[in-house]
Amino acid sequence: MELKKDCNAVSIDMLLIVHSEKRRAAQGAHSDQQGHPGAPQRRGGNLAEKQHPPQPQVITSYDNQGTQLTVEVHPRDAMPQLLKKFSLAKRTQLTVEVHPRDAMPQLLKKFSLAKSLQGDKNGNMRPRQPGGKDAHAYPWDRSSLKSMSLDLRQFEKLDTYASQVTVKSGLDELVSDLLQEAHSDLERVRAIWIWICHHIEYDIEAAQEKDRQAFKPTDILRTQKTNCDGYAGLFERMCRIAGVQCISVPGYSKGFGYRTGQSFSGEFDHAWNAVYLDGRWHLVDSTWGSGLVDTTTSKFTFLYNEFYFLTHPALFIEDHFPDNKNWQLLKPPQSLRQFESSMYHKSEFYNKGMLSARPETPVIRTVNGKATITVESCAPTLFMFMLNGKQEHGLLSLRKDGMKLEVYPPTLGTHKLQIFAKGSSDIYSSVLEYTLKCNYVDLGVRLPAELHQPVGPSWFSEQMGIAKPSHPDPIIHTTDGRCSVSFGVEEGISVLASLHGDNGPITEETQRRYIFQLHREKRTELKVQLPHAGKFALKIFVKKRQEPGNYVFVFNYLLCCTNTKVSWPVFPESFGNWGQDNELLEPLSGVLPANRNVPFKLKLHGIAKALVKGQDTWPLTLNREGYWEGSCSTAGCQEVYVMVLENANHNFYSYILKYQVNAQ
Repeated sequence: MELKKDCNAVSIDMLLIVHSEKRRAAQGAHSDQQGHPGAPQRRGGNLAEKQHPPQPQVITSYDNQGTQLTVEVHPRDAMPQLLKKFSLAKRTQLTVEVHPRDAMPQLLKKFSLAKSLQGDKNGNMRPRQPGGKDAHAYPWDRSSLKSMSLDLRQFEKLDTYASQVTVKSGLDELVSDLLQEAHSDLERVRAIWIWICHHIEYDIEAAQEKDRQAFKPTDILRTQKTNCDGYAGLFERMCRIAGVQCISVPGYSKGFGYRTGQSFSGEFDHAWNAVYLDGRWHLVDSTWGSGLVDTTTSKFTFLYNEFYFLTHPALFIEDHFPDNKNWQLLKPPQSLRQFESSMYHKSEFYNKGMLSARPETPVIRTVNGKATITVESCAPTLFMFMLNGKQEHGLLSLRKDGMKLEVYPPTLGTHKLQIFAKGSSDIYSSVLEYTLKCNYVDLGVRLPAELHQPVGPSWFSEQMGIAKPSHPDPIIHTTDGRCSVSFGVEEGISVLASLHGDNGPITEETQRRYIFQLHREKRTELKVQLPHAGKFALKIFVKKRQEPGNYVFVFNYLLCCTNTKVSWPVFPESFGNWGQDNELLEPLSGVLPANRNVPFKLKLHGIAKALVKGQDTWPLTLNREGYWEGSCSTAGCQEVYVMVLENANHNFYSYILKYQVNAQ
């Protein structure tokens, strides 16, 4: 019998010495009577003594901290009752431990785990399958993506350590090294999870060939590659070595190659794990936690995904359907038909803070040629979409709590719609996929190909320095083909705008000439004249004046005009010396009539003189309201320029505006 002593407990040696002295005193009395120390009395008529062996003596002691120590002393040939209880085991070790009075002895804890174990046909002990009492009736309450309360910051040191552990020899030594920094079952599972996710690569060839060798632990450690069965088997084996109950769970999955709305039948295509922590089963998928496979190149990339560690069962069921419905850990469990038809929110949907999406079905039928999708998020998020691989045929507007998307498929039939979200990184990740069924196309709502996302001002445009827009809605209707859009602009921000339509070969420079930009008291005004009827994208870009680099796209408006008589000319061309706070009242048309006297009226800041130059030169005079006024004859010229002298001491003028003159 092995005795373990606690340094705070009463010395077992002292107790045994005391007991030994008492026993020798009693034996000495017998010796005096019988002549042999400790010899049994032979009284043939005493049957009671033969049938009932002496009871074991029990010694109990307490120290001043309340620690209790109990030792049973048995005759040499007697079998202690504790051993009898476990005599069915081939080899049993009895351990006596010393604990504080209120503590649960580890021995009891060890045996309490046996309730969760069951034997297979070979007599090996395996974790029991979950029953009805394991099904936790808790829908996702949006408070956590996990099945137990976790603060991931507590794992920072452990994660760093576990990800750097290397294989030295076998699996046992690897697990032993990993557990150096793990002090609970949760931390043991975490260390194993982190190591596998950062060291084991998904073997696409082995998965396709169903190579059974690919998921043997020894081969996995050697090649550092495996398929999903290998991931699950390795995770289970390492957890068992670490003393944590774990089991592999086969089933169907919405993973690599999945098509929205597809049916599942035949053999299972995936495997993952369940681990037993704090009296409950929890779900993990180290295959999907380690990275992803590019659908176009079929290449695996390590990309750690925290989502699949202790995932909440209400979220895990969206892409994992186990062979045994009890492993859903849900009440009531889903049927396979429900799994096939349910909406699939990808892990990035939740990782990037999405809460819900409407509609909740993966297949959408358009109504009058349009489908509307809304997403709710817990924080402002950037979105984009692709319809059949192109960023066209949709209006995506941002909200502080999500986004709204209206899609107009250009043709009848089935279309693939993907929605992407951008988190803290610069990468957009796919979060949702829909299949659109379109049985009607409204040609009247065809959108410009250059209408990019998002449309309309939002929290993002405000973040980029544009605030209080005159038109908060993304669509602007104009009956005469002209409109004026204004908004506040932060100090130091420069704004650039361009107009884009689908009709006619108009260069980008010419498209910008249909917009004239004015500044008044920290507000920018964009005067727009459409060249013809139709739909146009009015794009807004910003840039910090003091910083190098290009302008950044912020948002666009959709301008709509149905008046077929509209045919506005371009605005005058402005040059770099056209000041931010200058204002043009007339002429706004960039094309002047020939052989006419044309009036000019402008507000120009910080200049000494101004003039208009055609065939001849005409000076402009400054009136009391602060406007430079005058007129110019267009006779005998093809171009007219507005020029300014910035300093009275200078003798050269700068071009600020250029007009074309109609041919005679």
